[in-house]
Amino acid sequence: MADNSKPAAYDAAETIEHVDATPSRQQHHHHHEEHASKDKAADVLEDAGHSAILTPENNARVLRLIDWRILPIVLGIYFLQALDKATLAYGSVFGLVTTAHLHGQQYSWLGAVVYLAQLVCQPIVAYTLVKVPLGKFLGVTVFCWGAVLSAMAAAKSFPSLLVCRMLLGAFEAGVAPAFISLTQMWYRRREQPVRLGAWYAMNGITNMFGSLLSWGLGHISSATLAPYQIIFLFFGLLTVVFSAVVLIFMPDSPIDAKFLKGEDKLVAVERLRLNQQGIKNDVWKWDHVKEAVFDPKTWLWFAMLFSISVPSGGISTFGPLIIKGFGYDQFTTILFNMPFGAVQLIATMGGAYVAMVWKLKSPVLMFLSIPPIIGCVMLLVLPHDASHRGPLLVGYYLISVYPGITPLIYSWQAANTAGETKKKITTAIMIVGQSAGNVLGPNLYTTDEAPLYRRGLISNLVLFIVLIILYAIQILILKIQNHKHEKTRESLGKTAKVVDKSMLAVKTPSDEDLEVKTTANVLDRSLQDITDWQNEDFVYVY
Repeated sequence: MADNSKPAAYDAAETIEHVDATPSRQQHHHHHEEHASKDKAADVLEDAGHSAILTPENNARVLRLIDWRILPIVLGIYFLQALDKATLAYGSVFGLVTTAHLHGQQYSWLGAVVYLAQLVCQPIVAYTLVKVPLGKFLGVTVFCWGAVLSAMAAAKSFPSLLVCRMLLGAFEAGVAPAFISLTQMWYRRREQPVRLGAWYAMNGITNMFGSLLSWGLGHISSATLAPYQIIFLFFGLLTVVFSAVVLIFMPDSPIDAKFLKGEDKLVAVERLRLNQQGIKNDVWKWDHVKEAVFDPKTWLWFAMLFSISVPSGGISTFGPLIIKGFGYDQFTTILFNMPFGAVQLIATMGGAYVAMVWKLKSPVLMFLSIPPIIGCVMLLVLPHDASHRGPLLVGYYLISVYPGITPLIYSWQAANTAGETKKKITTAIMIVGQSAGNVLGPNLYTTDEAPLYRRGLISNLVLFIVLIILYAIQILILKIQNHKHEKTRESLGKTAKVVDKSMLAVKTPSDEDLEVKTTANVLDRSLQDITDWQNEDFVYVY
């Protein structure tokens, strides 16, 4: 029978049954290793000597403080990243292909090389995110890619454009992993889908406002600069300016946040303890790496993101050209790309909200995968002539539901992985899948296949169907792993079935909850920086 009143500062892998009354050098060394491997939030609780009592009022107040400080910066960064990636598609409409003498697969490779660079950089990103303060990392990253985009205005040939796009990909490689890490670090599992959806939905805002801005910038007549050069320069300098905002205002973690004072910091820690995922630790753990690699969940997240990113990479690069193929001029094409952004925004935020209400992600993912299947079929079957422009646009807008899928896969993974190093490695492997899909995606479309793009659309159709199968397999694996944890809890004398409080709304505490918890009973397994496999109290969510 386990003694549940015991402080959880013992090693995750073994319980020490006998301790000599006289501390030895070996015990001191063991304690030092234990302390180093613990989550940084454990130090905050040790210094305070107690934990906060979570109430609906203080939870709502601290969540509001976090949202107001973190979300505007995150939304700004992702808006600019999505905008900076989309500049290639806007540039293609305003003469980039002709001016730079692009032919064959060259334009496709300008789309793909960004993701190739991101793929290569993921191992470095995973290690850096464990070791480097998150706020500083984001500030420097944003500055570097803004500078590269500004310099891209001077590129007038395929080789120079390729180098710029490759550097752009390298500097943007850490943004999505950093944001997934940030969401795990600041928000309860219940809150994560909407926050992840919010920053990813900036892709939709970009498609609306980016198209409008590009439409306006494209009308500027300059004796020295082509319209596409003006677009690159404007968005690049805007990004450089915003990097200063990130460096000044973005905190590194809830533990270092100056805007959380006194008891509010303890409330922030208490909120996150319920996740059983840890908050922040800068110790790299090779056993976490091994577990991430051998966990079948990891490779299913990889397969899911690869499967959604092939169509995503193709459509985001060739979307405006697909619309142009319906028989519209360049300015009408840009304007008709705006509803794509609106549909994307509704699908992303709507899907995230439903996932939060249902406390389930897999059924929402399955539902979001159906409209793109219908849209692909419509574009493949309908004749591409003037009389079918309306239905063709409907088909294109149905496909544009797909961006709601990616952030839900992100949050599904984020909610089901624990341990600082394992979280970063799992995210890195997942983003490698996404990058590989985004490299392949644009290359399945070629300008030679205009206006039908049959090869690209058929491959997209198949992958949307594959996604539904992958969701079903992942649900099965999560159910098996939950069953294993139930058996372990039972063998330790704990309750087999536990309530996952991280997925529930915060309720008014009972008299038992109102008792002040001292350090001895608050340093539970949630702050030991152990993985979801090692922590029998971890509950997987579907």
